[in-house]
Amino acid sequence: MDEQVFEKSIKDNPMNKVTPLHNRNNIHSNVRTTFNAEEKQPEIAASAYIHPLAAVIGNVRLGQRVMVAPAASIRGDEGQPIWLGDDVNVQDCVVLHALETHVNGKLVRESVVEVDGEFYGVHIGDRVSLAHQCQVHGPAGIGSGTFVGMQALVFKATVGKNCVIEPQALVMGVKIADGRYVPAGSLITTQEAADNLPKITEEYPLRSLNSAVVNVNTALATGYGNQLETPDLKAA
Repeated sequence: MDEQVFEKSIKDNPMNKVTPLHNRNNIHSNVRTTFNAEEKQPEIAASAYIHPLAAVIGNVRLGQRVMVAPAASIRGDEGQPIWLGDDVNVQDCVVLHALETHVNGKLVRESVVEVDGEFYGVHIGDRVSLAHQCQVHGPAGIGSGTFVGMQALVFKATVGKNCVIEPQALVMGVKIADGRYVPAGSLITTQEAADNLPKITEEYPLRSLNSAVVNVNTALATGYGNQLETPDLKAA
């Protein structure tokens, strides 16, 4: 795409920040394919921050104060859209992707999650933490206030609000209710196992972890975003 056309498409969308030229290669539209006839640019709130070594591609929406760390990949070029709410942190080496959501222009219902009457390849609520090297592969949904731990995998699953997925857990093909936690290293692949997950109580040691992580990362998103406003960095 022509450089001036690219910059204009970013500026014309009110969700999008003015992306410095040195960052443009890591934030771009998807390509047209047999399963997706439309090119779409990411929609990025002005207060979000995307590190230059992260990738945000295609039909992706990032809300306010989203922090996308180095080597993270948010790729809305197959299953789509990939939607992130406000105050979400996408830490180093996190992957967000989804299976095909459309075939021959028609919605593949089993490849999407429904939230408030809308369909998504991946839907991430507000104030969600996606910790280092975890993967959320659609169809998948993560409820607001949830923490997904390091190297965890969520695939073909929905996780409720205010949950904790501890490190290296696998959650696949199930629905997890609000306020539950998945112990580290667990394999949750049946609905019975999901229904029997323990509830988060006052005694649970990680009950306040997500709040602390969100507060740190929203501050980082704001701070790094402010750095981009300095003349020296804009010219770099």
